[in-house]
Amino acid sequence: MTKGTREEWLAARLELLEAEKELTRRGDELARRRRELPWVPVEKDYRFETEAGEASLAGLFGGRSQLLVYHFMFGPDYSAGCPACSAIADGFNGSHVHLENHDVAMMAISRAPLGAIQAYKERMGWTFPWASSSDSEFNYDFNAAVSEEEQRSGKVEYNYRESDMTPVLEAGDESPVGEMASRCGVDAATYTREAPGMSAFALEDGVVYHTYSAYARGLDALWGMYQWLDRAPMGRNETGIWFQRRDEY
Repeated sequence: MTKGTREEWLAARLELLEAEKELTRRGDELARRRRELPWVPVEKDYRFETEAGEASLAGLFGGRSQLLVYHFMFGPDYSAGCPACSAIADGFNGSHVHLENHDVAMMAISRAPLGAIQAYKERMGWTFPWASSSDSEFNYDFNAAVSEEEQRSGKVEYNYRESDMTPVLEAGDESPVGEMASRCGVDAATYTREAPGMSAFALEDGVVYHTYSAYARGLDALWGMYQWLDRAPMGRNETGIWFQRRDEY
């Protein structure tokens, strides 16, 4: 922590402002490059359970040309949604209304049964659409879930690289992963068979295209509370999992 005069602060702030402007320009450039990624046709006929009934992937667009999906960690054996995903959802709840009026559908998708999803959604007071992919391979194909067999092999693909899950699974219940698993009513192995992420799709002439996906720290910008903490005097200031579901504080 550095203390100083108002004049010293202003000089340092103006220097920082130039760096922030450069970061903004870099962010604009990255957004442009995301839009330039090739569109890949989605060939499988995925089926989902929604509040309105069964739907195809194209049906999730709701008449719009674009779809943003948050892969919410809520497995079929979870007693509640992942606390980290819940914190992210707190940040984007309400955004779907604005996006829907800009030709963009937005929803969460999880492998939990629709009934469990609806009960948790009501508990948290959320309004965004949320579908169940429990009877499809959607989460697996888009790297937001792994099978028990894949997990046992120790090597799984996540965030576009092969990861060794053995250290995570051997860390025990006292580890951060074990703590998160217990909050979801499952063990670490069951918990880590789900993974967070987001994917973007486009619908053109009746064909659905996959255009983008991000995982791990690629989701940082979606954590609304962290965008605020990064501007707080002490920053993120965390040494472990400090947050709860908002109805558990």
